[in-house]
Amino acid sequence: MLAFIIRRTIAMVLTLFAVSIVAFAIIQLPPGDFLTSYIANLSATGDQVDPRVIENLRNQYGLGEPFYVQYAKWISGVVQGNFGHSFEWKRPVWELIWGRLGNSLLVEGLAVIVMWLVALPIGIYAAVRKYSLGDYLATIAGFIGLAVPNFFFALILMYLAYIWFGTTLGGLFSPEFENARWSLPRIWDFLTHAWAPVLVLATSGTAELIRILRANLLDELKKPYVVTARAKGLPEWKVILKYPVRLALNPLVSTIGWLLPALVSGSVIVSVVLNLPTAGPMLLRSLTTQDMYLAGAIILLLSVLTVIGTLISDILLALIDPRIRYGAK
Repeated sequence: MLAFIIRRTIAMVLTLFAVSIVAFAIIQLPPGDFLTSYIANLSATGDQVDPRVIENLRNQYGLGEPFYVQYAKWISGVVQGNFGHSFEWKRPVWELIWGRLGNSLLVEGLAVIVMWLVALPIGIYAAVRKYSLGDYLATIAGFIGLAVPNFFFALILMYLAYIWFGTTLGGLFSPEFENARWSLPRIWDFLTHAWAPVLVLATSGTAELIRILRANLLDELKKPYVVTARAKGLPEWKVILKYPVRLALNPLVSTIGWLLPALVSGSVIVSVVLNLPTAGPMLLRSLTTQDMYLAGAIILLLSVLTVIGTLISDILLALIDPRIRYGAK
């Protein structure tokens, strides 16, 4: 296992290097650069820009240099912990994404926990009590959760909250706690605001996990080792939880690697609708304005989450499934 982790860590570093090149190239695929978009926006409002100012800015940020030179400057700074300077915000990138990324990890992390806590018992019940009323209700709820887009569910939730309770859903903190330090009152304020985005983001993911777990567990319950365990007189709950559930969890555990980055990228519209200070809207804005240092940093950090999550899922698979032995002959 140790040798496997070392090999995967080396592969992670190489993968991140390749992803950084691809991400930086994709950001620069549209014609022009940030200054081109900046000039176009000023021209649309009737303002004039001094060409000498534009040329000075282009030289300052190295926008007139070849792609590999710009990438070398950026990646060398990233290695030293410097993600560059945001053109639009005129601030260091790390200062911008630190709070946003932390909010994203909190919201999406809570959504993942809710997804697993709800999906596991319902999926197991739906498989064990196949074709029962609870199974049909879980199937109908799963289809609705998969069919309704998250942003539409967020709009419905906002409408119902305003009509029934006279409150507006949006943001993650009250104004007095927006820039305050973490404390028990701020944590409670966060939880009173975060339930809505967590519920919206967890809905479709929970429905998908329920369907996957139910299908896999139904296959496992038909296998001979389950019949043998029952013939030995083991309690029914132990027969189900100790053997088939562990094997049915394999596909779910293998999705940990892409689950959190998928939530971050998939919550962009939800974050815009609910006015959430997360990384999604900032990533969308940076891609629109070609703020390449900001966009590249967010994409790179999402890639880091992906490869770390993949490593964690591989280790968990080896722990829960005794059939998996990395490095065995």
